Amino acid sequence: MTITEKILLAHTDKKEIHPGEFILADIDLCLGNDITAPLAIEKFEELPLSKRRIFDNKKIALIPDHFTPNKDIKSAEQCKLVREFAKKYEIENYFEVGRMGIEHALLPEVGLVKPGDLVIGADSHTCTYGALGAFSTGVGSTDLAFAFASGKCWFKVPQTIKFIYYGRLNKWVSGKDIILHTIGDVGVSGCLYKSMEFSGEVIERLEMDDRFTICNMAIEAGAKNGIIEPDETTLDYMKQVYSRQYAVGNETVGSRQYAVGKRKDKKLPTANHQLPTDLKSDKNAHYSEIKEYDISNLKPLVACPDLPSNIKPAEELEDVRIDQVVIGSCTNGRLSDLRVAAEILRGKKVHPDVRLIIIPATQNIYLEALREGLIEAFIEAEAVVSTPTCGPCLGGHMGILAKGERAVSTTNRNFKGRMGDPESEIFLAGPAVAAASAIKGKISVPN
Repeated sequence: MTITEKILLAHTDKKEIHPGEFILADIDLCLGNDITAPLAIEKFEELPLSKRRIFDNKKIALIPDHFTPNKDIKSAEQCKLVREFAKKYEIENYFEVGRMGIEHALLPEVGLVKPGDLVIGADSHTCTYGALGAFSTGVGSTDLAFAFASGKCWFKVPQTIKFIYYGRLNKWVSGKDIILHTIGDVGVSGCLYKSMEFSGEVIERLEMDDRFTICNMAIEAGAKNGIIEPDETTLDYMKQVYSRQYAVGNETVGSRQYAVGKRKDKKLPTANHQLPTDLKSDKNAHYSEIKEYDISNLKPLVACPDLPSNIKPAEELEDVRIDQVVIGSCTNGRLSDLRVAAEILRGKKVHPDVRLIIIPATQNIYLEALREGLIEAFIEAEAVVSTPTCGPCLGGHMGILAKGERAVSTTNRNFKGRMGDPESEIFLAGPAVAAASAIKGKISVPN
C-alpha cells in the first residue's frame, strides 16, 4: 500500500481498500474559512434538530482569512456568521483577527495537524498538510456540513503517482520552482484525482517550508492530495511546534485559553486511529505512474499567464515589465520566504513604478519577522506590509489589479482575472524572483 492508502484505511473500519473504491472515513480535523464556512453553516442549520449537533468541538477549525480584516459590509456579515456559529457550538479552534493567520500556514503552526491525520477543508489548498505526512484534501461546503455533524466524509481512494527528485538545488531555487517544474511537465490536469507522492534525495533535504509549498500546489496539477513521508525533519518541526506551546504556558489558541504549560503528557500527540507505525509506502506499493527528475540544472522559474503549467525560466522573461509584486499567501508567506525577500531587498529600493505588497502568513510569522528586522528592511525598501490575509491571491482586496496591469506573485494561481481585471496578467514565482523583480521593475533573477 501507499502512504495515502494506509492513512485512509486507518480511518475506516475496513480491513483493506483499493484505488477507485468509495469509502466513508473518520475525520481528524475539518476546517472552513469566511467564504466557505457560511455555506456549510447554512446547510448544517437545515438539518433536523435531532441531528443538529457538532460531532466534536475540538476537531473543527474556523479561520476567517480571505476577506479579513473585513473589506466591506458583505464580508463583515460573513465573518459575523462564522463567529456566532463558533460561539453557539463552542468551537474551540476559532481564530479571530489578531490571533489568526492564513489557514494553511496557521494550522500546522499551532499543532492542529499531525502525521497520519485525515484532514478536510472547504478550500482547495487544504492539500498543504500533506507535507506533514497527513492525508489532506479540499471538499465542498456541503461535505463540510456533513462532517460538522458526523465527523465523517466520503472519498474515492485515489491512485498514486510517485515523483522522485535527484540532484541538488542551485542558489535561489526553492520548493516553488520544484512544483512549478513538475506542473509544467504533467499539466494542470495531469494528476486529476490522484495522489502526488513526493520523494527522493531532494525532498529529503528540504526544510518544512519548501515541503509545504510543494504540497500546497498539488491541486494545481488536479491532484486529490499531495504527500511526503514524514521523517526526522517532520518530527523536528512537530517538536518545535509543541515545545513553543509548552514554553508559552497559557497560550491563546483559537477562542479559548489552553493551559499548555500544565500538560502532563510531554510526548507528541498521536493520531486518534490505529495508524501504521512507519507511515511509509511499502516497497512493493502499486503506483499508476512513477516520474523521475534530475533538478541539478533547474533555474528559477515563472508560471506565465494564464496557467500554472505555462512555465518558463525567469531569465527568459527579463524584458517583461511589471506593476505589482505580492510576496505572501499560503504558498510562500512563511518565515523562510520573508528571509529570502529581505536578503534581496535590504539596502535597496522598490522600483518607482512598482507596488510591493508583503503579507506574512500568520501573526507569529509577522512577529518573528519583526524581531529579526525583516519588516524594517521591507519598509525601508518602500514595500507595504499587511496583516495576514489571503486578500490579493483571490482578487479579494489588498492588491487588486487594474486592466492591463501585470503582477509577479508568490501565490498559487494565475488564471485570467484571478487577481483583478480579466485583462490583467499574473506571473507566479518564488520569493527570490519576486523580490528581485520588485527592485528592477521587470521580471528578474537575483544577482
